[in-house]
Amino acid sequence: GAYPMRFIETSLGDHMINLNRTIRATSFVAVILTLGACAGMTQQEKGIAVGAGVGAVGGAVLGGGTLGTLGGAAVGGIIGNEVSKPKK
Repeated sequence: GAYPMRFIETSLGDHMINLNRTIRATSFVAVILTLGACAGMTQQEKGIAVGAGVGAVGGAVLGGGTLGTLGGAAVGGIIGNEVSKPKK
């Protein structure tokens, strides 16, 4: 049988509330990391920090939850490291 419409609306509403909380928390952490990245860091370290922050937000949006956030931060940090490596 079909689910009652009220159940579906409630489930979607709860999911959106949790997703919004995750996005807000992750965005806050990304801003703090980015601001902290400015003082006394090399260009490559700044790239890693910014990449991790952006990746964390992207991971939270796309993957949702802690695992998506951490995975996004890891991938973003790796990309930030590669992009900001000194040219030889």
